[in-house]
Amino acid sequence: MKALTRKHGCSFLALSLALGLTLGQGTAQAAPDMVVVAYGGAGQKAQDVALFQPFSKADGSKLIQSEYNGEMARIKVMVDTGNVDWDVVQIEGPDLMRGCDEGMYEPLDWKALGRAEQLIPDAAQPCGSAVLVWSVAIAYDRSKLAKAPTSWADFWDVKQFPGKRGLRKRAVYNLEFALMADGVKVEDVYKVLATPEGVDRAFAKLSELKPYIQWWEAGAQPGQWLAAGDVVMTSTYSGRIAVAAQAGAPLAVVWPGSLYGMDYWAIIKGSKHVDQAKRFIAFANTPEAQVNYVKQIPYGPTNTLAAAKLDPALAQWVPTSEQNLKGALAMDVGFWVDHGEELEERFNAWASK
Repeated sequence: MKALTRKHGCSFLALSLALGLTLGQGTAQAAPDMVVVAYGGAGQKAQDVALFQPFSKADGSKLIQSEYNGEMARIKVMVDTGNVDWDVVQIEGPDLMRGCDEGMYEPLDWKALGRAEQLIPDAAQPCGSAVLVWSVAIAYDRSKLAKAPTSWADFWDVKQFPGKRGLRKRAVYNLEFALMADGVKVEDVYKVLATPEGVDRAFAKLSELKPYIQWWEAGAQPGQWLAAGDVVMTSTYSGRIAVAAQAGAPLAVVWPGSLYGMDYWAIIKGSKHVDQAKRFIAFANTPEAQVNYVKQIPYGPTNTLAAAKLDPALAQWVPTSEQNLKGALAMDVGFWVDHGEELEERFNAWASK
């Protein structure tokens, strides 16, 4: 089990204030039943069908669902005041890291929870258990390219594949992709990126492609641009392409060189339903529950046995399938916690020129 670590950083509350996070209005009163909070939308609907309802039935207990947009300051105030209205929350890797450092979440005993050995690397954390795996990869329209791209080197090759490319307007993801396009091995990407020379190398490679880049900011844009022929290939969240392809669009994903990361379940410190919350996390990690979840929405399961049980037609779209993990890069969350602010500032200055 590899713990997410960071070398330095500001306090979580200071970070929250800097981001302008504020408490929402009308905080719910402490509920007699466990409250599980996630990001809403299709993802939470899938969780309800595959996780929440089956767990309640199997456990003989009730849970209440709520939604949020990642307001970590709200959780911080709950913990500091002892007025903990939520129990289990879905959070991103950097938020898990910071919150665990600051004592905001209950520690998890993986010997008691079990199944840690079945989970993909970095899924079992001291304060969190991975919910799902998302992936950012190259996508293209099979009906519009005579030859399929196979790597980020191909993505950068405007002679063999002329036309516009779609990239997200952020430093995160793109610096990793640029280094892979420049010949850096997957296992060395963050080693190189951790040096000033490596950062310069990544920006230099991005500059080569800059005249051909169409920047996307919303997750729906890459698929729309491919369908419209605005770009010949694009980086994209793989789940978006999976949904379009399952609906009949001639879209494909290039998995080697894809970048994947995870969201996590965490139990808020001071929860009045800690035991139930831990049972829920244990249930959510079972292969059966995860297979049912992926059937609802094509995110990657975190249990390797679940990935092995997927129907091949479905498995081709999930990041944790054995064939899709080959050559994939796990996001170094600690790196982006430590260096994200400075790199995003440099990226914004570079992109505006």
